[in-house]
Amino acid sequence: MNKIVTYYRVSTTRQGKSGLGLEAQEQATNDYITRVGGGIVESYTDVESGKKNNRPELEKALRKCRLTGAILVIAKLDRLSRNARFLLELQDSSIKFVCCDMPEANDLTVGFMACLAQYESKMISERTKAALQAAKARGVKLGNKKLHLVRNNDTTAATAALISKAKARNIELQQVIDEIRADTDHKLSLNQIAKRLNDAGYTTSRGGQFHATSVNRIMAA
Repeated sequence: MNKIVTYYRVSTTRQGKSGLGLEAQEQATNDYITRVGGGIVESYTDVESGKKNNRPELEKALRKCRLTGAILVIAKLDRLSRNARFLLELQDSSIKFVCCDMPEANDLTVGFMACLAQYESKMISERTKAALQAAKARGVKLGNKKLHLVRNNDTTAATAALISKAKARNIELQQVIDEIRADTDHKLSLNQIAKRLNDAGYTTSRGGQFHATSVNRIMAA
C-alpha cells in the first residue's frame, strides 16, 4: 500500500481557523486517495502565502517524504508553491508528489525543462557518434592509445557527495528524534525511540527498520 503524506495550505489566519478552503483541499485529497488507494502517514497544514518557500509545515512534510519514501499529495498545484525554481528543486530532490487537480503535474512533468535539456544532450551525443562514424569511414584513426594514462579514476568527488547526502539525512533524522523526545515527559530508551520511528513510517537509508544501534549512531554523529 502506498504511503501518503498530505499537505494543505491556506493563505490567511482566518481561513486556517475557519477551515475555509481547507475542507475543500481535504476533500480533494481524500477523493484521490480513495481512487488510487493508499494510507495517509501524516498531514501538514501551513497558513502562509504561496510566494513564501520557508514554510515550516511544508519542510516537515518534505522531510517526512524523504525519510519514509511516502508520496506527497496536495489538492492544487498552487497550494504547494507558485515559485517555478522551488518546484524544479523539488523535482531534483526525487520526492514523488501528485496534484489532485492536475494529476499529470507530478514529479515528472515539473521537470519538463530538465527533460528538454536531457533530450538535447542525447541529440548532441548522437550527432557526435554520427560524425565519428563518418570520420572512421574516411579512414581517420580514432581513439587514444594512451587513454588509460589520462582517464580520471578519482572517485573523491563522488564519495564526498555520498557522505554529504548521508550527513544531511542523519541531520533530518536527528531533528525527528529530538521532536519525539520533546513530545514525552520521561526519558526514552534507544529501543523506544527506534520503535517510534518505525511506527511513524521512517526507514533507514537502506529502507530497513531502526534498531537501538542505528538510533545510537545517528545521535552520536
